[in-house]
Amino acid sequence: MGETKTNVPKSTLSIHLFAGGAAGLSEALCCHPLDTIKVRMQLRNSRRVHPDVAAKIPKSFFGVGQRIVQREGVLALYKGLGAVVTGIVPKMAIRFSSFELYKSWLADAETGKVSTTGVFIAGTGAGITEAVAVVTPMDVIKIRLQAQRHSTMDPLDVPKYRNAVHAAFTIIKEEGPMTFYKGVTLTALRQATNQAVNFTFYQEFKRIARQFQGLDELPSYQHLILGGVSGAMGPLSNAPIDTIKTRIQKSTSVAGESGWTRFVNVTRDIAQKEGYKAFYRGITPRVLRVAPGQAITFMVYEKVKGWMDVWNSRSQHMRLSNDKYA
Repeated sequence: MGETKTNVPKSTLSIHLFAGGAAGLSEALCCHPLDTIKVRMQLRNSRRVHPDVAAKIPKSFFGVGQRIVQREGVLALYKGLGAVVTGIVPKMAIRFSSFELYKSWLADAETGKVSTTGVFIAGTGAGITEAVAVVTPMDVIKIRLQAQRHSTMDPLDVPKYRNAVHAAFTIIKEEGPMTFYKGVTLTALRQATNQAVNFTFYQEFKRIARQFQGLDELPSYQHLILGGVSGAMGPLSNAPIDTIKTRIQKSTSVAGESGWTRFVNVTRDIAQKEGYKAFYRGITPRVLRVAPGQAITFMVYEKVKGWMDVWNSRSQHMRLSNDKYA
């Protein structure tokens, strides 16, 4: 079973850009605090602290969040948001437009149908494309900012990275521009599995819901629900990849160390010093971050794209009418 073409006018790249950007911005503003908590949980044992101190550090999702707010202020939950917002428009534009492009390449020439396998492949391609173009550099900056443990309430507590732009310049100056692509392979693998699973489940759920209800278009609340369910699938499938990637991107570059050596060292250190359960550390906030994030993204994207499709169709109709009577 797969997607079929409808009589709705094809969305232009600008529509995908605007709708994706609006969806991504909405998702970031709503869900970024959950991502900050997730990163802190994943980095918890990468800090060398005294056992007595470590025992007092909260391990639960809500405990970590409460500790951040108490020690650093509520705004600390939004550390790294600038990097996310800066990259969210091109990220979402690339994600949705590349997905639609790859899907069109895989469509049946006669029927226009795209199989479920085709949707999965298109999602994989979209994930890799966004990882290389936007997500990896954005993640490096975001994680460096989120890993800082300064108080946003104390003006004298000056962090190493003041904001996303300052972090980018500092990283380039101290470590070189290629630092932005630390963990690019793991990021591409994470994004590929995320978007392959995400788009496949979402497209199938949407198709089934349409058929079951006899609707051409679903109401917004159903896009919200279907996006949330499909969004939860990706993190469950690639949690170890995300944890290793976070550790690699948080660390500073070591001269002469290859990407593979860094990957092996980080993976071995986690397994030997923290146990295999550590690979799934932060899975709860990640699911809580990604699932509602995808719910918001798909709902806003579908709604804004629908509005713009209608507006575009009416504009074309008006132009044709004017040309006819000119």
